[in-house]
Amino acid sequence: MHRLSFVSPRRIHAVTLSICLLVACLTVAGRGQAAESSSQYARISHSAYGEAIEAARALVLERLDDYPGVSVAIGIDGEVVWAEGFGWADIEQGVPVRTTSKFRIGSVSKPMTAALLGLVYEAGQVDLDAPVQTYVPAFPEKEYHISTRQLAGHLSGIRHYRGAEFLSAVHYDNVTDGLVIFADDRLEFEPGSRYQYSSYAWNLLSAVIEGASGDDFLEQMQSRVFEELDLRNTVADQNQLIIMDRVRPYELIDGLFYNSPYVDNSYKWAGGGFLSTAEDLVKFGLAHMEPGFLQADTLELWFTSQTLNDGEETGYGIGWSLEADGAGRRVIGHGGGSVGGTTVLSLYPDHDLVFAVIMNMSGAARFPRTEIVDLFLAGR
Repeated sequence: MHRLSFVSPRRIHAVTLSICLLVACLTVAGRGQAAESSSQYARISHSAYGEAIEAARALVLERLDDYPGVSVAIGIDGEVVWAEGFGWADIEQGVPVRTTSKFRIGSVSKPMTAALLGLVYEAGQVDLDAPVQTYVPAFPEKEYHISTRQLAGHLSGIRHYRGAEFLSAVHYDNVTDGLVIFADDRLEFEPGSRYQYSSYAWNLLSAVIEGASGDDFLEQMQSRVFEELDLRNTVADQNQLIIMDRVRPYELIDGLFYNSPYVDNSYKWAGGGFLSTAEDLVKFGLAHMEPGFLQADTLELWFTSQTLNDGEETGYGIGWSLEADGAGRRVIGHGGGSVGGTTVLSLYPDHDLVFAVIMNMSGAARFPRTEIVDLFLAGR
């Protein structure tokens, strides 16, 4: 059991819940009880899955002392059947997590950016195999050509974070300005010869999208992805703006929860700079379970493993990771680790199911994804 700052969660007493819950005051004796009470006002459920939902809620509550707050959701057959918030969006102010609470989703921003890339690709505006300088002429030439396909598959040779860059508090006005962090660095390997995860490659990819389409990256994400898919609680994590229901980020140090360091995510919108909810992530995943938002050929390409120059598969497509869960089921998804956030988005295409969970804590402990999915797939 972990403690909230210097107070054990089971000793929290007389917590005032947010007035947005439209209830007076709820006095709670412990963290688990507080989460259970507040979740009554933060739930979307489907009667056909009532038993699975209650069992899943019990699994979350058993582990709730491991996290400040949790947002979790399940979608089946094109419909969100469960979305619920647990624990605290803001420990100090006693604000509970609601289904509208906006968490940092880290690298789950990548499949969202891949969705916009898919639209640009389908419009014939980008050649995935052309050199990136075709669309970002200001990016310095390297010893090898780099393609958009390689950027999207972590095959480009562009480096990942170094030192304290993950904690950057520098503000950049646009995606092109943010490229200065790594633009002059040498490639770490010949593109296509190795798989090496790189969020900075996705920064460059967002500049490719701008150059290919002629429009601002964040504006396109908002209008062509978030609004088009009715993701009402998904936005860029812009510090200077007032964003309703933005959760406070935390980290665990020596068994205590602390506020995370201040960061400015303007240097990595495409690779890790968005806020969202578990419900919105599930809706986003459901939109990728069949053609519609993206064409069938695009989905197939995005969900197919890229290969190294020697033909070895990487297990990563274009913005999507390809794996199996603990029960051996095929999963297309992505994880996200941010300053004050841990996220999992999983699509089960063989079962028409999408799972998402977000915690407002860096490096959060394992969440019982497989166990919860088992509950919803029982009897199907």
